[in-house]
Amino acid sequence: MRDTRESRLLLVLLIAVAFALITVDIRGGEDSPVDGARQAAAAVFGPIEDGVSTAVNPVGNAVSAVRDSGERHDRLAELEKENAALKARLGSDDRNSSRLKQLDKMLKTAGEGQYGIKGAEVIAIGAAQGFSWTITVDVGANDGIQRDMTVLNGDGLVGRVTTVGPNTATVLLANDPDFTVGTRMEATDELGFASGQGDRPLRVELLNGKAEVKKGDRLVTFGSQADKPFVPGVPVGVVSRVDPSGGDLTRTLYVTPYVSFTKLDIVGVVVQAPKKDPRDTVLPAKPKPTPTPTVTVTVTPSANAPVDGEIQQEQ
Repeated sequence: MRDTRESRLLLVLLIAVAFALITVDIRGGEDSPVDGARQAAAAVFGPIEDGVSTAVNPVGNAVSAVRDSGERHDRLAELEKENAALKARLGSDDRNSSRLKQLDKMLKTAGEGQYGIKGAEVIAIGAAQGFSWTITVDVGANDGIQRDMTVLNGDGLVGRVTTVGPNTATVLLANDPDFTVGTRMEATDELGFASGQGDRPLRVELLNGKAEVKKGDRLVTFGSQADKPFVPGVPVGVVSRVDPSGGDLTRTLYVTPYVSFTKLDIVGVVVQAPKKDPRDTVLPAKPKPTPTPTVTVTVTPSANAPVDGEIQQEQ
C-alpha cells in the first residue's frame, strides 16, 4: 500500500476501532458482545497456532532443558562437594565409623531418588523446644535451606523444615502429632494421609475405604505441589496393622516408620527436587523369605522284623 494521506487515515481509524473493541470486551467480561467473534477466530486459527506450537515447542523446550540441565548440574556438583566436605569432617576413626555409614547410606538413597541434598548433623533435640518431636540441624539460610523442605536420611522420611536461622534449622519429625504427609501405597497407588503419634506407629487414613491392604505393604510420600513441603517417592514405612473398614469412607492403617526417630544423627535436607517422580525405586529391597526347614524321617527295619509275606512264629 502506498503511503498516502488516505492510507494513514485508514490506519489511524483501524487502530481506534481496535482499542474500542478491546475496551468493550474488557468491560463486558463473560457477556462481551465480541465473545462470539473471538470464539469463531479461535476455531479458525486454533489449529494453526497448535501446529506452530508443536513445531516451536521442542526447540524452546530443548533450549530450556539445556539451560536447566546446566544449572542443575552446577547445583548438584556444589552439593556433592559440600557433602564430601562433611564426610571429611566426620573423620575416619572408630567413633565416627557409624556416622560415615549413615552418610554413605543417605547419599545412596538420594542418588536413587535423584534428590539434591544438603548433608547436616543433628545438634539438638526437641526437649529444649517445647518437648515436641523436633530436632535442630547445623545448616540454615546461609546454606540455602528454606522453610518447608523435606528432610530424610538413609532409611527414609525424617520430617520437614519448620524454622530457619542463619546457620541452623528446626525440623518437625514425622512422628510428631502435628505432622501430616500425603502417602502412596506401593504398587496399588492407593492415596492417604499419615499422621504422627509420638512413639507409636504412624496413623494413615486411606482415601479408599475399600482398598485392599495387608500387613507388610509399604508406603512412600506422594509429594506436594511445587515439591514443598514434600518431594515424592521418599520411603515412609511398612503397614503393621489394618483396621477393619466397616463400610467407612476411609480406611485406617498403622505404619511402622523406616526411620528410628530416637537415633537420628546424620540427615539430609532436600534442596533440589527430582526432575520426575521416582515412584517406588527408593524403597529398600524386600527381604527374601526364609525357607522353612523340612525334616525327612527314614525308617530302618530291625533285624527281628518279619519279612513281607512271612508270619513270625511265636516261640
